[in-house]
Amino acid sequence: MKKRGAKILIILIAIIILIVGIILLKKVIKGKDNEEVGIISNKEEMENNIVIAGLSEKKETIFSGNDRPIAIMIDNHKEAWPQAGIQEAYMVYEIIAEGGETRLMALLKGANVDKIGPVRSARHYFIDYVMENDAIYTHFGQSPQAESDIKKYNINNVNGIYEDGVTFWRVKDKNSPHNAVTSTEKILESAKKKKYNTTSSKESVLKYATDEVNLEEGEEAMTITIPHSNLQTVKYTYNKEKQVYERYARKIEQKDWDTGETITTKNIIITLCDNYTLTDTEKKGRQGLKNIGTFDGYYITNGKSIKIKCTKNARNEKTKYKDLNGKEIEINDGNTFVQICPTDAKIKIEAENNNNENIISKNNI
Repeated sequence: MKKRGAKILIILIAIIILIVGIILLKKVIKGKDNEEVGIISNKEEMENNIVIAGLSEKKETIFSGNDRPIAIMIDNHKEAWPQAGIQEAYMVYEIIAEGGETRLMALLKGANVDKIGPVRSARHYFIDYVMENDAIYTHFGQSPQAESDIKKYNINNVNGIYEDGVTFWRVKDKNSPHNAVTSTEKILESAKKKKYNTTSSKESVLKYATDEVNLEEGEEAMTITIPHSNLQTVKYTYNKEKQVYERYARKIEQKDWDTGETITTKNIIITLCDNYTLTDTEKKGRQGLKNIGTFDGYYITNGKSIKIKCTKNARNEKTKYKDLNGKEIEINDGNTFVQICPTDAKIKIEAENNNNENIISKNNI
């Protein structure tokens, strides 16, 4: 009986051990399943975080890459129209020159443009904006003041006077001196021969936004009229469908030389600072520019405008564009025309209307 009872006890213990083992095994299996689910969840969360991070790290496209900007002086005489290469520029400066004419300086970065021009001579105050953009200055000749400053500031430049027929060529459908053109490929070839840096790590002068800037508190800006002089008046009209401004000068629609398409811009910056006539021995009416200091201005984009302050503390320092609260403005990712004109210029910023006479804002900052 004792032997039989011992056997029964052993069998019961074995059964208990088996049951406990099964329970433990189930727990282990369940734990592994939960761990796998946790791994999958963590993986999905990491992937989502990467996507979110990627969105938060979105960069502007107009100023992307490490290509060094190229600044090219563009002839803006009526006989030079239409021009080539302007639409491909990320920034275009327009500033007064002698005789009431203006001259343009187009800045290109990482673009491959087969024809740019007509190219004209350098002016010394444009060098201020060459330096703040860390650009290679491309021009065809120069004023005495520009020649002096190019040497003084050691400006990397490509001059058509010395490279006509090599980096520059003449076209037959325009008359001299409005017929010298170049290309980004030719400019870079010349720059490499001169051992200039063709890459740059410097940030943009403008603070580009990753999200669309709509200037919710701004005034309506459907038509903008900017008189640089009695001769040169620029007008921009807003194209709601394309969300860009179309450019006119002296009541003529500005078009690309080769494509025939209207010149447009996403952003317009107006800086109000005075020019003056130089008293040099040549007496050709060349101009100077009082652009060091803080000046009134406007930022215009997407059919709206706000008043801003434009501050440049030194010729080789970047211009800061701030709103009236002192905050640096964010610029829409797209091309920008910077219009530098006299403080007494009768700027008109108009809302859309039938007779185009509802003036929202004049130069009354």
